[in-house]
Amino acid sequence: MADHVKSDGGIPPRDAGDRGLTRVMSLGGVYGTRNYTVKGLRDQKGKRVLVETLPFTPEEAAAAEEAGIDTLKVRFDPAQPEPAAAIRKAASNTFMAFSVPLVAAASPKEAVRIGYQAMKLGADAIMCQWSPRFVEAAAEAGIPVQGHAGLVPRKSTWTGGLRAVGKTLDEALLIYQEIKALERAGAYAVEVEVVPEALLAEISKRTTLITSSIGGGSGGDIQFLFAEDILGNNPPPYPRHSKQYRNIYKMKQDMQRERVAGFAEFIDEVRSRKFPASEHVVKAPENLIAEFLGKIGK
Repeated sequence: MADHVKSDGGIPPRDAGDRGLTRVMSLGGVYGTRNYTVKGLRDQKGKRVLVETLPFTPEEAAAAEEAGIDTLKVRFDPAQPEPAAAIRKAASNTFMAFSVPLVAAASPKEAVRIGYQAMKLGADAIMCQWSPRFVEAAAEAGIPVQGHAGLVPRKSTWTGGLRAVGKTLDEALLIYQEIKALERAGAYAVEVEVVPEALLAEISKRTTLITSSIGGGSGGDIQFLFAEDILGNNPPPYPRHSKQYRNIYKMKQDMQRERVAGFAEFIDEVRSRKFPASEHVVKAPENLIAEFLGKIGK
């Protein structure tokens, strides 16, 4: 259960405590309730594995919250913040980190500015692929920051492409050093992607950061998987580290076939004069048409 704080002004929802929620104020000055705070997440380290996903739509976010997902990430574009804001609104009680673009900040000052923009929209934290220098600037400004280590797709040229990282001693040491650098910079968490499970388990024991595992097996403090993988939104091939718990892609294909069939049937019935039938039209009162034609002289 998340940590609870005393009221310091404003009126929280009456049932917030009953639902295990913590009353918070965002960095933007807005009151709300959350299932976790940064402190609450840290308190869970080493005690139990949390679950995390990244929804792409408000509907997915609302479903994740209703199902009981512990934490969420959402992609955040500073130039088009509306989609992230809509997802924040759809899952208003769930701890949410806005994933900020790597190339959006070209200086520590810009990193702080983008972080503040995300927090003002209701983010509880930001997730980034920035260097420790940028992370340090944002963390010093009071922004909770989650870094990224292991396979960092947008930086994958440095580690040999889109492949597992950490299977050699040099790579394993590099991952550990990157995570410790993020720790020193003031991050609260780190996403660790596609690394050996046993390596992540050992690193997790040796860092104060909350480790979010995607493709790192059960070695992390959080198990992270994209909503599109969980729900089966896309066709194969699937990432090796993913699992599809539903097949929404097939449902969407079935729905499209139903759309096509519906339109085709409509076309056929119009051309064969089966539609509209008598039950679909308005009947003219008796003598109306005769009187109408008499009036217009035709």
